[in-house]
Amino acid sequence: MKTDYRKKLSSFILCTVLIVAMALPASGCGSKPDSGKQPASGPETETAADGSVLGEGSLQFPFTVTDPDGNETSFEIHTEKETVGEALSELGLIEGEDSEYGLFVQTVCGITLDYDKDGLYWAFYINEEYASSGVDSTAITEGDSYHLKAEKS
Repeated sequence: MKTDYRKKLSSFILCTVLIVAMALPASGCGSKPDSGKQPASGPETETAADGSVLGEGSLQFPFTVTDPDGNETSFEIHTEKETVGEALSELGLIEGEDSEYGLFVQTVCGITLDYDKDGLYWAFYINEEYASSGVDSTAITEGDSYHLKAEKS
């Protein structure tokens, strides 16, 4: 009788661990730790599966995030906003501070980089080339792809 109980308990624990392990990757980009900051205006993104379609609107563009560990997550963004920065802010994908050079992106998909602490920053790419404009001043252009990548200087 004790052996039966142990087998059932072991099976239950194993199933629970597997369910939790399968649920962790689905929590991804949309879940943000509470940093005390208010999110950018607009609805927050709750889904983050690779290939997710986010937002609504007639303009659309591919957007990829590469985190500090090199993991990539791709999205298809739909919007009515004119710039990449406005679209990503509206969806709650990016946060930052305004500077004399435009928006200094500090947080992408809930991942905050601190240049002063570890030399990491969010690099902005257009069509896989380092952008010469900021994310908030880059007009959405049909056919272009956009990428924010964690890089170390």
